[in-house]
Amino acid sequence: MVRYQINDLEQLTGIKAHTIRIWEKRYQLINPHRTDTNIRYYDDDQAKRLMNVATLVHFGHKISRIAGMPTPQLNEMVEKLKSAPTDDVVNASFVTGLLTSMISFDEAAFEKMINAAVTRYGMYGAMVNVIYPFLVKVGILWNVNESMPSQEHFATGIIRRKLMAATDGLPTPQHKDKTVLLFLPPDEWHEIGLLLSEYLVRSAGCNTIYLGQNVPFSNIREMLPHVKPSHLVTFFIMRKKKVDLPVEFTKLSKELGTAKLVVCGRAEMLSTLTPSQNLDLCSSTEMMVEYLKNL
Repeated sequence: MVRYQINDLEQLTGIKAHTIRIWEKRYQLINPHRTDTNIRYYDDDQAKRLMNVATLVHFGHKISRIAGMPTPQLNEMVEKLKSAPTDDVVNASFVTGLLTSMISFDEAAFEKMINAAVTRYGMYGAMVNVIYPFLVKVGILWNVNESMPSQEHFATGIIRRKLMAATDGLPTPQHKDKTVLLFLPPDEWHEIGLLLSEYLVRSAGCNTIYLGQNVPFSNIREMLPHVKPSHLVTFFIMRKKKVDLPVEFTKLSKELGTAKLVVCGRAEMLSTLTPSQNLDLCSSTEMMVEYLKNL
């Protein structure tokens, strides 16, 4: 069992910690456990219950009416949202389903949720409307922990497989004049964002060269004369000690000629870089998606 702090529940549900505490006291919605030193924490079942309640409240159900409902009834109500007439309601139910399946390590339910989203929207629409918001919600795209919780490893493993299969299934790129080179710099291992980037770039009809994780800058420089990319896409998420990434990114951008280096990542990291004619920055996942799908 994973122990969740109230800040974890706030991130997963979008409900402020203060409000969660009010719901605990007023409606006995969930009752936190306590450690030997009296620190509050929550278990998997409580996290899933709160996520379902938060989704229902977001779409108009009164907390006073649903707080006392048994968990199976709440699950059924969230499931019915998938047949709602508006996409925002459906998308929220999909994301909630992915979150609760992740917490339970329920691979069949997780796969079912993704497949249902693909059936409704097609693969590209599922990526943008469901999988991408799920990744943002969990913080996987911009993850800053060296070791992710086991549930995130579980989810990223499935999504990684889906992204690679979806990319392989795309038609032959049409924009022969555009080749995008994708890589992660030295000591960078969080690959989900890069895989999503490749899918978006290939969906835009561009050729891609995917180098993956932990690529030395010397390797990039060796390739440039041979592949002549129009763009290079990378991520700056972790603070490095051995390699001064701001210096390396700036140097590389000045060697690109007409090509552009696109660096995606947290605003805190990107604030150490200065945009230029050859260096573009995407400091949020929304900016990244918009930039790449319009190449």
